[in-house]
Amino acid sequence: MMLYSDDLISTSSVETIFSMIVSFSSISVICLHFAPQMTSFLFHLPLPFGLAAARIRRALKFFVEPLNLSVKKAVIFPVNDNEDVTQAEGGSHWSLLAFERDSNLSIHHDSYGGANSRYARRLHASVVGFMGSSESNGRYMEYTQTPQQVNGYDCGLYVTAIARAICCWYRSGGSNDDKEGFWFSVVKEEVTPSAFTAMRSEILGLIRGLMDK
Repeated sequence: MMLYSDDLISTSSVETIFSMIVSFSSISVICLHFAPQMTSFLFHLPLPFGLAAARIRRALKFFVEPLNLSVKKAVIFPVNDNEDVTQAEGGSHWSLLAFERDSNLSIHHDSYGGANSRYARRLHASVVGFMGSSESNGRYMEYTQTPQQVNGYDCGLYVTAIARAICCWYRSGGSNDDKEGFWFSVVKEEVTPSAFTAMRSEILGLIRGLMDK
């Protein structure tokens, strides 16, 4: 994600921005975001087959349980295509996976033609068992009408904007009467190339404010 024409935003900055989005939305009890590093770890978990995978998941349960995922109406995961867990700032593309509690559905938003679909599906398979639902009934959906970026570097801005739109949708009541279903109309209205000029300035201001503290 670029805020300047030649300046890339790091994974830690994406984590900070996500935290502020949820905090400012005042819906942390409803909507929980996962840090990019934690998402990457969950993505690389062995799928739930065999004794080794079962042992890892039992150990991870003690970390996950305090997050109370089973009572969150939504859980938002930033998805990155980094396949090397030893490379902290690896990967080249961000997308977003959102778990919707009432529908028991994971929805993938990708602003670059579904480039991260494989990674999102694997992440869904890894985490659905922690959502208070079983592996067999947690559904996955690729939302193909996600607004698309017009360049090769704005994926982080799209993820940020979509996460904010989802949080705003829940804050306003999260009605499924939306003609598009779920938060889809809000995403289409708010996630536009023209909105990103203001968003870049806003994010830069937030980051600079944190650096000055």
